[in-house]
Amino acid sequence: MKVMFAGGGTGGHLYPAVAMAEELLERFPGTEVSFAGTENGIEATEIPRLGYRLHLFRVRGFLRGRRPADFAVNAGILAEFAGAVIAAARLIRTERPDVVVGTGGFVSAPLLLGAQLMGKKTLIQEQNAFPGVTTRMLSLRAAEVHLSFEESARILKRTAGVFLTGNPARTFPASPPGDARRTFGLDPERPTLLVFGGSRGARSINNAVKRWAADASGRANIIWQTGAVDFETVGRERRPSDSLWIGPYINDMASAYSAADLVLCRAGASTVAELTNLGKPAVLVPYPHATANHQFFNAEALVKQGAAELVEDKDVGDDRTRELVLGLLHDREALARIGAACRKQGRPEAAGALAERIAMLAKT
Repeated sequence: MKVMFAGGGTGGHLYPAVAMAEELLERFPGTEVSFAGTENGIEATEIPRLGYRLHLFRVRGFLRGRRPADFAVNAGILAEFAGAVIAAARLIRTERPDVVVGTGGFVSAPLLLGAQLMGKKTLIQEQNAFPGVTTRMLSLRAAEVHLSFEESARILKRTAGVFLTGNPARTFPASPPGDARRTFGLDPERPTLLVFGGSRGARSINNAVKRWAADASGRANIIWQTGAVDFETVGRERRPSDSLWIGPYINDMASAYSAADLVLCRAGASTVAELTNLGKPAVLVPYPHATANHQFFNAEALVKQGAAELVEDKDVGDDRTRELVLGLLHDREALARIGAACRKQGRPEAAGALAERIAMLAKT
């Protein structure tokens, strides 16, 4: 069986593909896996590091502005895209994959379209509650479309062959909360808030937490991933203590999640999948500039189920948000209720289920 994955640009599109690839290799030894992407995306470094073959295309996302200059640039991007589809068709003719899997984003579009034009079976895995343009357009000719949120189905123009499978996400072994807190040099008995905004951080969240840290001191722990950009600034204003761990990046996310009673973070699809698989209560602050505001829809889908709280980015620095976060930290009943609802939304078996569907398509 030969499977080619198309997706990248960001980790949110790439790592679900990697999770499916790993499951395929474990369940179906001898499977040949390769990836397609661009030299500017995260896949350019991550895929070779992980030991997979990577086929590179020149393709860019369209500008969303309406200025004459934007239209001129988009004309060039469209020409590049046409060239990428032709290159994808050549690659598919050479490699002869049984199935091509797309995980969304403009990076996946040329290979998916090329495969569909050549009559190859394609499977699309969509991470977000609001499907992106690539999914909406190419889902019509895909053999199967697999969603992470029930809400997504209403946006697609097809019903047959659409499955609610979940988003393949990293798995994290659990450890006792007290032991995990000691890993970060924190008081093992205090309720603990985990704060992160992605590898680059989230400035609005960081600015808010800088103001709250003194209020929480002595009553709660904070594990705070600032991101590399803000780490120096935060470090000048807040010093680590037995109630505060600060770092640009958390290498041991398994311990961080185990230590946390509550999480304050963005609402990217991979983060939401991790939270729901673990059943972790969270206050979600969607990144307001995400394409089609998809993080807001990811967060809203959980809020509707009582599985999270949502605070808009413009409001994260308000006193009401501080009171919400610090109040929840000390409300065990509310944390238990939100955590249980969150776990019900989790689909930890997603990568395995998708690997089985890919293998089934390869055989038919």
